[in-house]
Amino acid sequence: MNDYLKITICCILILCSNVLKAQETLTLSLDSSIVYAIEHNKILISSKLTIDKSSQKIKETISQGLPQINASVDYNNFLGAEAEFKISEMAPPAVIEFNPTSNAKLSVSQLVFSGSYYVGIQLSKLAKTITEQSYQKDELNVKEQTIQAYYMILVSEKLLKIRLENKNNIQLIYEKTNNLANTGIIELTEPKKLLIIITSIDNAIKATERQVEMGYNLLRLQLGLSSEQEIKLTTDLEMLEQKFVTQSLMDDTFNIENNMDYKLISMQGDIAQKNIKLKRAAYLPTLAAYYSYTEKLIKPKFDLSPNQVVGLSLNIPIFSSGFRKYQVNQAKTDYYISLNNKELLTDQLTLQEKQLRYNYKNLYEQFQNQKANVEIAKEVFDKMNLKYEQGIVSSLELTSANNEYLNAESAYAGILLQLLNAELSLRKINSNF
Repeated sequence: MNDYLKITICCILILCSNVLKAQETLTLSLDSSIVYAIEHNKILISSKLTIDKSSQKIKETISQGLPQINASVDYNNFLGAEAEFKISEMAPPAVIEFNPTSNAKLSVSQLVFSGSYYVGIQLSKLAKTITEQSYQKDELNVKEQTIQAYYMILVSEKLLKIRLENKNNIQLIYEKTNNLANTGIIELTEPKKLLIIITSIDNAIKATERQVEMGYNLLRLQLGLSSEQEIKLTTDLEMLEQKFVTQSLMDDTFNIENNMDYKLISMQGDIAQKNIKLKRAAYLPTLAAYYSYTEKLIKPKFDLSPNQVVGLSLNIPIFSSGFRKYQVNQAKTDYYISLNNKELLTDQLTLQEKQLRYNYKNLYEQFQNQKANVEIAKEVFDKMNLKYEQGIVSSLELTSANNEYLNAESAYAGILLQLLNAELSLRKINSNF
């Protein structure tokens, strides 16, 4: 009974420790979230395994040209069959009985020369390089999506804060207006109009809360976390604005060779070129050496076969009705297609980079204008609030000024998000994270 109690207590402690561990909040800055995503993102884990698989493929290809050793054991029973032959017409026929036989055979072979083998090794190494480049592209995408989710959360939380402040302001105005209406100073319809505004703000707050939660779920997905894991972000929008929002980005030049898509298509062109050599290697002879040893476990009565054999095997391709020629021609066509695709991608990336730069410049100008609009709207609201306290303006006029200010703040946050994402796109096309 005591042992059972101990086991029960241990299980409870383990469960409690797991619950406490699950409840720990993961605190992340923007930079640490990127590092965490690189280590735990499930897509990147699969990409790393693909690189390991390509390394094993190279070893597999190399091993095909190394010594191959095989062993076999056989048993033959001819079911009492006999053969007879005559040495001359006068002599009686000689009868040979096929008794059961059994052999143990050991064979060793070594590839001496094969053009396809050596080109195949080069292709396997190029394939590994492509998987490494693909991993870098996947890493770039994960970084981008992690940063975008981080941006989305910060902007959504800022919008939520703005709308909560908006509700508090309108609530205060409503209470003052309701008191005035109850004393008969103003019409009873005035506070009712404010209640409608408060209801619409509540709906906007709920929608923003859902948007915040969606942002956290997107970030959890990139970080490889469970949906229950709590996350706390330590980088704020002001820090991001100071770090990434700058006009100097327009002075950077575009180096297409840094782009991951360009690197990948260049590697595909190299593979297409190697593939031409592989098809041409089919015209070359293949030379292999072999050695075999046979131990006769059950010998036949009439045995003339030797125990050991060593030799060379030379395979010379002579005529294939154009089969090899057409394969070479197809490989050349694939190479020309890869060159054309590379030129097309170059044009597309150049145009895309110019468009991204153009978008960033426009958003930067809008951002500067909206920043000034926020300051003006804040100044107007402060003055209107002072006039309301002095009884110069109505509650609806104050509410209108408040809405204009908060709308300006919301627009500012929205343009900041667009500007940060535009800057992120420019960095991505340059593979500059």
